[in-house]
Amino acid sequence: MHMSANIAVYEPPAALRIVTQAYAGFLLIAFALLPAQAIAYLYFFQDPTLKFEDHLFHEIAIAVATIEGLFVAYVTWRCYKSSGEPLLRWLTLGFLGFVLIYALHGAFTGMAHHNIWLFLLYGPASRLAMSILLLVGLLSYRRPPDDVDERSNPRTWLMWIALFLAVDLAVAWIANSDFAGHPAVRSSMEGGALVFSALNVAALLMRRIRSPLMMIFGISVTWFALSSLAFILARPWDHTWWLAHAIFAGGFFLLSYGVIQAFRTTRSFSTIYSQGELLARLSEAMADTQTALLEVQRTNQRLEHLASTDPLTGIGNRRQFIARTHVEIARAKRSGGPLSLLSLDLDHFKTINDKYGHPGGDTVLCGFVQKCVEAIRPYDVVARVGGEEFMVLLPGATLEAARVVGERLRSAIAGDAFEVGIPPPIKVTISIGVSEFGRDGDTLDAFLGVADQRLYRAKHQGRNCVIAA
Repeated sequence: MHMSANIAVYEPPAALRIVTQAYAGFLLIAFALLPAQAIAYLYFFQDPTLKFEDHLFHEIAIAVATIEGLFVAYVTWRCYKSSGEPLLRWLTLGFLGFVLIYALHGAFTGMAHHNIWLFLLYGPASRLAMSILLLVGLLSYRRPPDDVDERSNPRTWLMWIALFLAVDLAVAWIANSDFAGHPAVRSSMEGGALVFSALNVAALLMRRIRSPLMMIFGISVTWFALSSLAFILARPWDHTWWLAHAIFAGGFFLLSYGVIQAFRTTRSFSTIYSQGELLARLSEAMADTQTALLEVQRTNQRLEHLASTDPLTGIGNRRQFIARTHVEIARAKRSGGPLSLLSLDLDHFKTINDKYGHPGGDTVLCGFVQKCVEAIRPYDVVARVGGEEFMVLLPGATLEAARVVGERLRSAIAGDAFEVGIPPPIKVTISIGVSEFGRDGDTLDAFLGVADQRLYRAKHQGRNCVIAA
């Protein structure tokens, strides 16, 4: 089994990387500041007399924003329960606080002509609360996760809900107070939201946080800051006022998209990787894969070797010998050349095992194989097919040539002795049967069968001989 593991990662030129990185950064900044262009356009060219006062449309828009905010707060809370990231806890509180305060901005739309401040002040109050909580969350980015018990403690969440309801009451009190109409009241809330949103962006840049979800976070709070700026410049129901709503909604949708992405992947804001991190991890994974593939290839080669090799002598086993014989038979049929076979057996090998033990018998077998390899040609094939049974395949050899090889091998074995560690050295003889493909059968079974039959005849005729006919 062969595997290809040539995996390469394309590395662009350094100049191209710098240019594309700068261009990507420019696009992000341009997108983050896109609402500023619309604000500037209306600031310089808006007709102050143009108004769009539609209470029903406003109530529906706020209701939709409230429902979406509740949904996103729930999803963020589920992410927080899973990962325990403090950032997600503060994001959950930011969404929840915004919803519980902002909902009254829609609920009191009908009060716009009776108590304008009861209608207006809940908007900047909700944005101020959310921007503060987002800043606290950003400052907790990458801190250790909260304990599991703390994540689900209802007392903590109920305390925050009570605090948000207290803010609602405080805003209602301010709206009905004598100083509600002072310009500083609304502008301080909206200006506070603008400042805290800007601090979010500054903290993000100073900490060099560049993960994809945190980039979404940064663009969202930039839009929140710009929406607060638009609200400061606007008057109720004019086009800038509606634009400010749209900008904030865009930032809100974008941030909620980041939360949904976290929920659908890692339930975390900190373990979503940047493009550079992904490429580094991809390169590392490819290197690991290449190493694993090479190891699998080496393992398969070792397994193939073990499956086709006799572990004692190191030569091929019966499985390998049969496979090689099939190949040589096919070659002989194509070329018409001769192919012969020796079937060998060590005489009285059981007596050797009984007298010298299996270690002594193993020594004899290894010594025999060494002499056998020395007596045959490099391209001949020798294999151990049984306990003391061997076969030698002789491509290109006729029956007579094979008989000569067998006789040479028989003489070499009979004329030597094997040291087994116990004197005296062991004298060994072998019996050999010879067959030729085609002459003694044109199938594998017949070819092998004739050689085995002649080996048995050699055994019956007194051993230590070669039978070829």
